Amino acid sequence: MSKVLVEVVVPAADTKFDIYVPLDVRMSEVKSLITGIVSDLTEGKFVGDENSVLCDFETGIIFNINMIVFDLGIKNGSKLMLI
Repeated sequence: MSKVLVEVVVPAADTKFDIYVPLDVRMSEVKSLITGIVSDLTEGKFVGDENSVLCDFETGIIFNINMIVFDLGIKNGSKLMLI
């Protein structure tokens, strides 16, 4: 399984994290994975739910959760935002 290292910015917790994500899974799985990790690391400052979204930090475009990570063009160094 190939993975890439992305930076996840979490404005609600005023923090950011570097997280490895797999390239061959749907973005919905990655969103769940990242939401859980961020919730744990922020000690409850950010609590994600089904309304949480991942978007491109630079453009603000919300990622389609039904697409595979690789197909979204996410690569090492990509900067995502969790809101």
